[in-house]
Amino acid sequence: MILTVTYNPAVDHTISIETEPHPGRVERATERRFDAGGKGINVSQYLAALDVETAATGLLGGFTGEYVRDLLAAEPFDAPFVGVRDATRLNGTVHAADGEYKFNERGPSVDPTVVEDVLEVVTRELPDRIVVGGSLPPALGPDAIDRIARAGDWETTVDVGGELLGRLESQYACCKPNREELAAATGRTIDSVREAIDAAEELRRTGFDRVVVSLGADGAALISDDERLYAPPIETTVRDTVGAGDALLSGVLAGFEWGTSAKQALALGVAVASRAVATAGSSVPDLEDVGAIQDRVDVVDRSHGPR
Repeated sequence: MILTVTYNPAVDHTISIETEPHPGRVERATERRFDAGGKGINVSQYLAALDVETAATGLLGGFTGEYVRDLLAAEPFDAPFVGVRDATRLNGTVHAADGEYKFNERGPSVDPTVVEDVLEVVTRELPDRIVVGGSLPPALGPDAIDRIARAGDWETTVDVGGELLGRLESQYACCKPNREELAAATGRTIDSVREAIDAAEELRRTGFDRVVVSLGADGAALISDDERLYAPPIETTVRDTVGAGDALLSGVLAGFEWGTSAKQALALGVAVASRAVATAGSSVPDLEDVGAIQDRVDVVDRSHGPR
């Protein structure tokens, strides 16, 4: 079973407008939706859609936290979240005529001792794998993640910001930075796939068995001790990039849960991500055809020859 931990979840509010935003002018939304957001929650939703056993935990508080609880009650997995007093974040995404705008809150005020409550839930769930995803509330630091990795005999994957990624001290099974997070974690400039793969290899040596890199329009890579795998993106109409990295990671983790090769796992991740970006909002799209899309993903190993 894969347990996800989201210390700083959110209500994702997505609206669409047909104009370009202008200061002082009221813009009327043509579409709106509310979703339970946060990297760990997103990963559990995708895993469940892929028929992988999962559960989700983390911190929820206030009226927005209750809304997330109500949404998660309809999901096909358990979600034993820890309650906090301050309200869970409300994050906004605006799809406008000239592009996509995102507005994310920092998160609620919490007592650092709440990590003990999360660890109690994690230990009780007895997962085989754990995914810790997203940002941290202002009062928490990297130790809140390291303690989870050290607390039991499970593989821990992290999907966090680059600055936070560079401050982790435990050993991890995997991490999933995007291009900007990888650059922040390594201090490198990354302008090409080759530079991304080299930076991922450097990051891997700091305490990660595998590094999965989401490269947006350039595809994705998976770096391990003996493989440097790269997959270009699948051609699709991009409607929304929210959750694309979570979709990629979910597909990769599902592949490993099923015992597939790293190449097959990366191909599945790219296939799931391609379905995610073709769907507006952060809800999970229909994944019925994901196997056929996976067959179209061309994964190459750049361990040998020109890089």
